[in-house]
Amino acid sequence: MIQILRCLTEALPENRLSRLLHKHRFAEAESFAIQFGLDVELVYKVKSNDILEKLALSSLNTSEQTEWQKLVDEAKENLHKIQDDEFVVNYCLEAQWITYETTQEMLNYAKTRLLKKEDKAVPIYSDGLKEVLRAHAKLTTFYGAFGPEKFRGSSWIEFLNNEDDLKDIFLQLREGNLVCAQYLWLRHRANFESRFDVKMLENLLNSVSTPVSLQKLCPWLKNDVIPFVRRTVPEGQKVLAKWLEQAARNLELTDKANWPENGLQLAEVFFTAEKPDELGLASSWHWSSLDHQNTEEVCQLRTLVNNLRELITLHRKYNCKLALSDFEKEDTTTIVFRMFDKVLAPELIPSVFEKFIRVYVREHDLQEEELLLLYIEDLLKRCSSKFTSLFDTAWEAKAIAVIGCLSDTDLIFDAVLKIMYAAVVPWSAAVEQLVKQHLEMDHPKVKLLQESYKLMEMKKLLRGYGIREVNLLSKEIMRVVRYILKQDVPSSLEDALKVAEAYMLPKDEIYSLRIIDLIDREKGEDCILLLRSLPPAEAQKTAGRVIIWARLALQEEPDNSNEDKAWRLSVAKTSVDILKLLCDIQKDNLQKKDEWEETLKQFKTVASLQENFEVFLSFEDYSSSSLVAELREQHIKAQQVAQAKHKPWRPAEPAAAEEDRLSAESKLHRQVLALQVSRQELEAKMILRALNDWNVEGALRKCRDLFKYHCNTNTGKLLFLTCQKLCQMLANGFPMAIPEGLNLPSEIHDLACQAATICSPDFLLDALELCKYTLMAVELSRQCQMDDCGILMKTSFGTHKDPYEEWSYCDFFSEDGIVLESQMVLPVIYELISSLVPLSESKRYPFDSTSLPYCSISEGDSLMLPIINSISALLQNLQESSQWELALKFVVGSFGTCLQHSVSNFMNASLSDKLCGEATLVKSKHVVMELKEKAIMFIRGNAATLLYKVFNCRLVDLNLALGYCTLLPQKEVFENIWKLIDKAWQNYDKILAISLVGSQLASLYQEIEMELKFCELSTDSRWGIRLSKLGISFQPVFRQHFLTKKDLIKALVENIDMDTSLILEYCSTFQLDSDAALQLFIETLLHNTNASQSQGDTSTESTKEQRSKLLAKAIEMVPLLTSTKDLVISLSGILHKLDPYDYEMIEVVLKVIERADEKITNININQALSLLKHLKSYRRISPPVDLEYQYMLEHVITLPSAAQTRLPFHLIFFGTAQSFWKILSTELSEESFPTLLLISKLMKFSLDTLYVSTAKHVFEKKLKPKLLQLTQAKSSTLINKEITKITQTIESYLLSIVNPEWAVAIAISLAQDVPEGSFKMSSLKFCLYLADRWLQNIPFQDETREKAEALLKKLHIQYRRSGTEAVLIAHKLNTAEYLRMIGKPAHLIVSLYEHPSINQRIQNSSGKDYPDIHAAAKEIAEVNEINLEKVWDMLLEKWLCPSAKPGETPSELFELQEDEALRRVLYLLLSRPVDYSSRMLFIFATSATTTLGVHQLTFAHRTRALQCLLYLADKETVESLFKKPIEEVKSYLKCITFLASFEALNIPITYELFCNSPKEGMIKGLWKNHSHESMAVRLVTELCLEYKIYDLQLWNGLLQKLLGFRMIPYLRKVLTAISSIYSLWQVPYFSRAWQRVVQIPLLSASCPLSPSQLSDCCESLIAVLECPVSDDLDLIRVARQYVQLELPAFALACLMLMPHSEKRHQEIKNFLGSCDPQIILQQLEEHMNTGQLAGFSHQVRSLVLNNIIDKKEFGILAKTKYFPVLKSHVMNTNNVTELVNYLANELSLDEASIFITEYYKHCGKPVPPGATPCETLKVFLNGS
Repeated sequence: MIQILRCLTEALPENRLSRLLHKHRFAEAESFAIQFGLDVELVYKVKSNDILEKLALSSLNTSEQTEWQKLVDEAKENLHKIQDDEFVVNYCLEAQWITYETTQEMLNYAKTRLLKKEDKAVPIYSDGLKEVLRAHAKLTTFYGAFGPEKFRGSSWIEFLNNEDDLKDIFLQLREGNLVCAQYLWLRHRANFESRFDVKMLENLLNSVSTPVSLQKLCPWLKNDVIPFVRRTVPEGQKVLAKWLEQAARNLELTDKANWPENGLQLAEVFFTAEKPDELGLASSWHWSSLDHQNTEEVCQLRTLVNNLRELITLHRKYNCKLALSDFEKEDTTTIVFRMFDKVLAPELIPSVFEKFIRVYVREHDLQEEELLLLYIEDLLKRCSSKFTSLFDTAWEAKAIAVIGCLSDTDLIFDAVLKIMYAAVVPWSAAVEQLVKQHLEMDHPKVKLLQESYKLMEMKKLLRGYGIREVNLLSKEIMRVVRYILKQDVPSSLEDALKVAEAYMLPKDEIYSLRIIDLIDREKGEDCILLLRSLPPAEAQKTAGRVIIWARLALQEEPDNSNEDKAWRLSVAKTSVDILKLLCDIQKDNLQKKDEWEETLKQFKTVASLQENFEVFLSFEDYSSSSLVAELREQHIKAQQVAQAKHKPWRPAEPAAAEEDRLSAESKLHRQVLALQVSRQELEAKMILRALNDWNVEGALRKCRDLFKYHCNTNTGKLLFLTCQKLCQMLANGFPMAIPEGLNLPSEIHDLACQAATICSPDFLLDALELCKYTLMAVELSRQCQMDDCGILMKTSFGTHKDPYEEWSYCDFFSEDGIVLESQMVLPVIYELISSLVPLSESKRYPFDSTSLPYCSISEGDSLMLPIINSISALLQNLQESSQWELALKFVVGSFGTCLQHSVSNFMNASLSDKLCGEATLVKSKHVVMELKEKAIMFIRGNAATLLYKVFNCRLVDLNLALGYCTLLPQKEVFENIWKLIDKAWQNYDKILAISLVGSQLASLYQEIEMELKFCELSTDSRWGIRLSKLGISFQPVFRQHFLTKKDLIKALVENIDMDTSLILEYCSTFQLDSDAALQLFIETLLHNTNASQSQGDTSTESTKEQRSKLLAKAIEMVPLLTSTKDLVISLSGILHKLDPYDYEMIEVVLKVIERADEKITNININQALSLLKHLKSYRRISPPVDLEYQYMLEHVITLPSAAQTRLPFHLIFFGTAQSFWKILSTELSEESFPTLLLISKLMKFSLDTLYVSTAKHVFEKKLKPKLLQLTQAKSSTLINKEITKITQTIESYLLSIVNPEWAVAIAISLAQDVPEGSFKMSSLKFCLYLADRWLQNIPFQDETREKAEALLKKLHIQYRRSGTEAVLIAHKLNTAEYLRMIGKPAHLIVSLYEHPSINQRIQNSSGKDYPDIHAAAKEIAEVNEINLEKVWDMLLEKWLCPSAKPGETPSELFELQEDEALRRVLYLLLSRPVDYSSRMLFIFATSATTTLGVHQLTFAHRTRALQCLLYLADKETVESLFKKPIEEVKSYLKCITFLASFEALNIPITYELFCNSPKEGMIKGLWKNHSHESMAVRLVTELCLEYKIYDLQLWNGLLQKLLGFRMIPYLRKVLTAISSIYSLWQVPYFSRAWQRVVQIPLLSASCPLSPSQLSDCCESLIAVLECPVSDDLDLIRVARQYVQLELPAFALACLMLMPHSEKRHQEIKNFLGSCDPQIILQQLEEHMNTGQLAGFSHQVRSLVLNNIIDKKEFGILAKTKYFPVLKSHVMNTNNVTELVNYLANELSLDEASIFITEYYKHCGKPVPPGATPCETLKVFLNGS
């Protein structure tokens, strides 16, 4: 049965078909269904579902592209066979397609199938089409947000089915992907706008991650989020404000580098955000009320913005960085305190105060002086409350520096007293100096300082040592004294003495304790200084106590520690110094002195042995002779060993080695001195040893030391022997180590001289002979050039002159000759010296001599011949070199030596014959006579030559010339002298020298006549010299008769440098009349000076000095004249001809006239001198006037440069009053006024004229510029003080004018030129005072009274106008528009309430520097006595209830947010109480009429009033007025707003009718009758949006009409609003409307783009991104338009949104091939990096960068600012290999290594430390 049933069941076609489908045998099932007429579509649907399952499985692994592509193709083919559109649509929507392109293709397929079914003429609603369009929009959003590379089937289905769009936005924000979140927000904003609430806002803000860039976040918040919140959830503004405040504060910690600018940038976005994107009329009730804008959170954010602005100013302008939390606690006063606190170095306070703090103080109108005192008080208060202030007194220096900034003496003393009371005891040096400095001042508060100082002095002293108890017991005093001394501070001794004096302790005990303490501290020098500062008696007592202590201290056994050794050495050395001082003190007490000297020897021995031998014993052990002898032997042996190791051939030691050697020698000397070995003995041995070692430098140094410190006969002998040794060495040419710069011949001569001064009589003759010839060697060496060894040089002896010669003669003759060769001359002379004074090694007997002049004939014979040969050789060399003076000196000296030798040995002929023999005598005599003949002949020849040389010198050595003359015969010498005089011509100096020599020579030869001739010649020569110095030629009278000398007087008096004594001397010398000469001299002197003044500047210092000399000369000569009458007459004429600017010359003439004391002149000398005194003290400030030029021209005087600084004396003294005022009118000023006033009084001119002129000048030159400066810059206290001071000066001038009418007139004229402002008001007020004073002084019957009254009335009117303008200036409202209405104050107030700042402050309440219109209006009304209340009522009537019909200006009804009049109403009402404003607006909003004059209130008036009410009043106030909930009030506003629009269209409708009528019918009726009116179209649009009427046909017509009326901006808003209404996407004109909204702004733009056009282009691209049907847009056309506008980045963004992938890829490829990537990246950065476009710009940037990477064209961006962007992109995509290869091959390995290192850090991989670039590259390539 079962089998039968089964057969029957399977036999059914339906069952068979089902089994085939279950087995996935779709081909058989399809043929079976066709065969049996079954539903074939069922087969296709099941097959499609099967493919869907396979696709879902294959989506997990997409490696095999061909498999899933076959499935997709099969699904497409299968769907074509299915007729069920609903199934096809659902299938396309629900399938998990593998790729983005496939998904887009299938959605397009579903959309195409649905559109084919519909009639395009009549739009029909379709759920399937709605879902397809929605899916299309979602797919576009996915593509823009995540890109096609992140597309997965499962993720797409999840994204498509996600109804909570905010969830994706929150997720992206939490992940820090702000650009993606921005894009999602832009695409989905319309979807969640209607359901967005405060909770969602909180989630949105909390999702923003911390590291988000402010440059990206702030534009998004400003342009999108904040306007959206204000439109949708106004109550969410407080949440947003709170979040912004906290986020801004957090930046101080998270982004401190950019703080506080970053905080301000974030906080400001709330107030600078764009206006809510209003749709039009119906949305006007979304106005944010004042209640939302004045919440606590918003107010706190506004306060934060203001604080951050001030903080930035404080940071940048005043260089004071404060934390925000600290700044919020401060006010302007305490901020100044913090600015001072920030200055760490007190010495910088004056400069910081001047540069920053004073500017801040003046900027905020603070009282500078009082503020500084307050800071000092605050500083003291803060520091005194800290425990650390006891040890840290840095605040004292800062307080003292702040005192230096004070100028008020009273405040300075207050500050000093405060510091004095607060300073820590002991006072610091700064506080001490501060108090002492002010104690010396003369001020009433000095007594307070003195009292406090005395009371605190002792307390300060003891507290300085930590002793707080002042009342000490007797047994504690010494302990305190020792404690004070132990502190070892500079004032320890002084303080201890003060304590000792207070407690009556002996001073020597204190001093001894101090010295012992200093010895313990090893400060021996301080001990001596202290003892020297004491009186002798006190010092003796103290020193005695210390020496006793030292003996006892050193008597103790040493412990051989380093500390003990150092202490013992300090005691011994200091004791030695003290004993020396004691011996000096006791020099009058010989007994005591001997005792102390004996003790001194003991301590010296102790100190020396301790220091040099490190032998430390008890004091008594140092006196052991055996111990001392043993030590002495040890050290002498050690020194000998050290000398034996010395190598004489060693090169010169370096500086360090030289110091070591000197130290060793010094140590040796100290040792041997301590061991009682004579230093002289040691030095003698060392000198001889040095000579044996050829160490010349060492030997000379030791010789100098011996002569300096051991000047005795033994030293003289040693020096003599050393000198002989050196001469012998030089004669023999021994190599010697002579240091560079050493003058060896001079040193040898010095040694010889020193030896002669101190040697014994036995050596004296030899030493003198040695001196004589070593001097000759020195003179020869001076004429030598430097040899190769660098020993001698001529110039090195230029200053070596014989002191006797330098003392004896005033002029020295230096012969010019050929430079000698030292190698030729010096060995010869030293050989001669060695022969003349031979070195003798044998024993010398008393008075025995070895030198040639004094030796025996037997010794001399062997020396004569070598000497004569040497003399001949040397003489020949000197003659060849023209060294005649040296040759003469050498011949005389050498011949004298030989003669002396001969004479000394042949005193008696018979005796000499017996001793020497006749042959010896004859031979010796022959030699001497032969030498004599040669010497005489040579001497005479040399003398004549030298005489010519001497007289031809610039300075003639007269004594030397006379000496040379005596060597020649008498006749010959006089002939030579006169020949020289004749050849001298006018060389008076030479003639004078020759005549003086001739006169002396004639006197010697007793030639009287010849002597007189020479005397007359010398007299003429002297006058010739003297007068030639004055520029006067003496040649005409030279060597003439004395009577001819009178002809030279005229030339003398005409010389400017001539003086009276010279003229008198000249007259006396040549016996001329002195009176006539003096008379001529005075007249010539004055005339010449006056004539020459025009050629020079009479105001220079040299000229003034010259004039003072002139005056002295003239006054000196006047008493010498017998009669002064003619002189006075002549001087009076000269006075009128003098330069009027030459005050000095005028003064000279006046004083000479006064000195002459003649009464024949009509000049008032005293008045003239007084005027001259005033003029000299005055410096001119203006150039000369025409009158002065005319005077100078008439008197033929050139205008001197002094005319620029001096006034003309003659025009003032001899001129008229008219000329006086012409000159002085340009000189008037505040500074010159006192002098000019004295001159006016002296010359008896009008003082009123002076006061008037000075007032005008001071006003124009000083006050007016200050006033202009004040108007151009911000008010400054300093400038105000200066203006006040100048004003008081001018007022004092005006009040000093005797004529009151003059005073009023000049005051009014000055006031007219004062710039408008507060000062103009005060100026006019002063004019009113002067006019009133004038009026009061006029009698009632006087005719001028009426004139004064009219003037007073006119001044009152002007005062009001000026007051009005001053108000405008004070509030910075002084524009030309307002200034024109000053005469109409009521109209001016109305204009002020139309000021643009009113709209700005309503839109941005955080803005600063808005003018206070209310205050200005009140002040203007007060000045002009206007009722301001009436003006306010009139303005309310005008702006709240405009008389014009709304229909005349339809735009105002639809955009109430843009209504400036309403904002003015709001500002006007904000000045009144809220209760009053609310009630008035409530009456306007609910009544038909009003009391302001309008009989009928329209719905437009009510709408405006209710909007203002909702803005101004809070929720509770509104509800209390309407007795309704706030929502019903807003609903009422919505209704009357629509009714106002109906009213504008002249459609009568009541409020009840509107509320009760069906809205859809009303809308369609309105559309039917008024669709031809743009206002009606807009009204229908608003009604449809408000009441959710979404009829497709109606909306299709609406979009067409809006586009037809060219309402593009509004159409854009409408399209954005209906983007969330998916059903309206089916409207045929929907996509076309989007296309036109995008294209029309582009078509109207042209290159170059203006900022507004560029903004429209950006908006068009935003519209493309927002468009929900972007697949239907012709994006290629849009892209082309962008290309035409040179915006390739925008064009590329459009191409990326193309729906067809293949076409998109091809277009993008072609586009990128033709564009510069750098331009695209630049435009992305400049125009798309922030704001609404930022969400998609990263996709465009990635596309461009990927294209560069794919093409490997890295060089395009190399060395541009976008190359780092490329690096970052490849690192983020982990595609760095190609870029690394490029960097390594094209740039450098270093660049590649750096990039690899950055990449490893980005990936978190370790970087090999210290790897070279090549190694880093190898590691990367191996790893990759």
